[in-house]
Amino acid sequence: MKKLTALAAILCSLMISACNADAGKTAKAAAEPTTEEQKTAYSIGLLLSQSIKTFDLTPEELALVQKGITDGVKNAPTTVKAEEYIPKIQALQTSRMTAAGTAYLDKAAKESGATKTASGLVIKTVKEGTGATPAATDTVKVHYEGRLIDGKVFDSSIARGEPATFPLDGVIACWTEGVQSIKVGGKAQLTCPYGLAYGPGGNPPNIPPYATLVFDVELLEIQKAPAEKPAAK
Repeated sequence: MKKLTALAAILCSLMISACNADAGKTAKAAAEPTTEEQKTAYSIGLLLSQSIKTFDLTPEELALVQKGITDGVKNAPTTVKAEEYIPKIQALQTSRMTAAGTAYLDKAAKESGATKTASGLVIKTVKEGTGATPAATDTVKVHYEGRLIDGKVFDSSIARGEPATFPLDGVIACWTEGVQSIKVGGKAQLTCPYGLAYGPGGNPPNIPPYATLVFDVELLEIQKAPAEKPAAK
């Protein structure tokens, strides 16, 4: 996690400017936004929420975050030096993300028809195929949908209406291992620990650090790797 994303910095500046402009006004509970101006202000909060969503905050912690925002934009006196807590913020994000991912994987592994491999990947057969299974050196044609454990879809060939084709040894480890267990015509759900996906760094902007990922995959076709030509004598 970077110290401050550009978006967070811009939004914080906007909030500070808005607060300073309204200094002296009495705060009141916000109503459901109806006008474009209200929806714009509401959207600032929604966008800020995306930068803290991965912390999986408790209601008490969220209240403290809200207090920090309020105190910050109002320049309220505080003894807390936020910059000194950046390492602890990063550690908190890591621990919350990994704990949530582990819990999700454990739950997925207990579902009917699911198998957890030695690598930690959870494979659940949705539909048995009748064709061959690919090797890691093959190229495959698939339909798929990828989402975070909160259900947010970050990629989908299904939504695009066009299958994807790629070499199986050129994708994340979760796919290289998991798709090899699917027969042509079959469908499976792959629940991927972050170590088999995009790791500690994630894949910004759609996949956060330490993200456990879920893929629904349908194997449509296998394109075998061409046989090596014998060396000329």
